Amino acid sequence: MSASIAELNIGQQTESDWPEVWRVIEPAFRAGESYPLPRHVGEEEAKRYWIKTDGFNAVARDHDDKVLGVYYLRPDQGGPGDHICNAGYVIAEAARGRGLATTLCLQSQDQARAMGFRGMKFNLVVSTNEPAVKAWKKAGMEIIGTVPGAFRHPARGFVDAYIMFSAL
Repeated sequence: MSASIAELNIGQQTESDWPEVWRVIEPAFRAGESYPLPRHVGEEEAKRYWIKTDGFNAVARDHDDKVLGVYYLRPDQGGPGDHICNAGYVIAEAARGRGLATTLCLQSQDQARAMGFRGMKFNLVVSTNEPAVKAWKKAGMEIIGTVPGAFRHPARGFVDAYIMFSAL
């Protein structure tokens, strides 16, 4: 996985992409360090969580067509709050540390603008997930709140979670 960020092809996820998407997100879900899902979540339940009919899902592929990262984008709330979106990202373990999370966040902001969203909000950024916090800040997200002890980390116990936001 030596592709540079410039060589990425980021496109809309299709149904046939799911097995590769699952291979990327399953280790993150099993680790229990960043997503509020049971560590033993089944594939079908994870798929229902990840894919929503009112959202957009993307895959980032390298020049060999291998999935390096994925994201979802969807309204954070319904009705009068549906102009603010929420997003979630997972980078394949072997592709981490190369700026892909920031790239996907910036691209998802462009996608969100194209979909008519006026802001992006992350509801639960685990404070101990320092690479993600750094990537989101680099992509223009700001911490607008801290929820003390909001996340039960498998190794560190109860840790804070951030609410992050960026106007689009």
